[in-house]
Amino acid sequence: MVLMVHGFPQCWYSWRHQMDALSGAGYRAVAMDLRGYGRSSKPAEVAAYRITESVADCVGVVEALGESSAVIVGHDYGAPVAWVSAWTRPDIFSGVVALSQPFGGRGLAGLPGYPFGERRPSEVARDLAGPDMLFYQEYFSLPGGVAEQEIDADVRSWLISGLYTLSADHPLPPELVGVDLAALPPDFLRDFVRSAMCVPRTEGFGARLEVPEKLPDWLDQGDVDFLVAELEHTGLTGPLNHYRTTDLNWEALGEYKDRPVTVPALFIGGDRDVTTIWSQEAIARIGEKVKDLRGAVILAHCGHWIQQEQPEAVNRELLAFLAGL
Repeated sequence: MVLMVHGFPQCWYSWRHQMDALSGAGYRAVAMDLRGYGRSSKPAEVAAYRITESVADCVGVVEALGESSAVIVGHDYGAPVAWVSAWTRPDIFSGVVALSQPFGGRGLAGLPGYPFGERRPSEVARDLAGPDMLFYQEYFSLPGGVAEQEIDADVRSWLISGLYTLSADHPLPPELVGVDLAALPPDFLRDFVRSAMCVPRTEGFGARLEVPEKLPDWLDQGDVDFLVAELEHTGLTGPLNHYRTTDLNWEALGEYKDRPVTVPALFIGGDRDVTTIWSQEAIARIGEKVKDLRGAVILAHCGHWIQQEQPEAVNRELLAFLAGL
């Protein structure tokens, strides 16, 4: 069994290109909705969205489908869910594949300067953003439904602009053309993250996004219609509650901070993926924490939506990893 876990603002559908490839190769392919998304339950309390609860949900899916183990695969926020599942429940998860986000320890995000959660995530985010801005995770966590109101005003445009702007189809600013974004010096890296993923206190996250004249080739109108319908069905509070638990997660995972990930692992990033870019220290040092790393693959001309932008390359790497287990 291969269990696939999506990120924000997606659902199980983000794995549509992997389902047939995996089942065709003889694996039992399962893609779930995280709690708060799609057709999954939507608890009201924020603490119900801690990553430990997501791990328990993943274990529950494996057991509910009559299996005793699975390889877990995650993208975006689903990557930390996959890492932590393999880290804390190696008795259930016999392998892990993470897209976009390398192992980030108890901090989850692999942020510059503190790749494995050496400091409380909220403190790192504050330092990273500076006094006049908010790191996107902090913006998504603002009380009073600030982010929900921004997105709900036009879910379709917000979703399309986010998918486009964070993809490799969105042109780089002229000063970054030809620059190796995976090897930025620390000060330049922080500036890059501020410009791409931090929000001025007087604006919404949409100020960082651009609506394209036409959809990228990897995304069609049917895809957008499905994703919009799922977000409108579920609402935004549940999905955004996962970002409201960053410090709770850091506290809950403290007991594991000195333990390595022991199961076989594969990381797949994109050379234009902002998350992969800001995680360059975590990627360089991943061997310190992941003891059976089978590969760290960076796909060229690939943005954040890795398994959708380059499904054939992802399927090839995923099937090769599974065949080696």
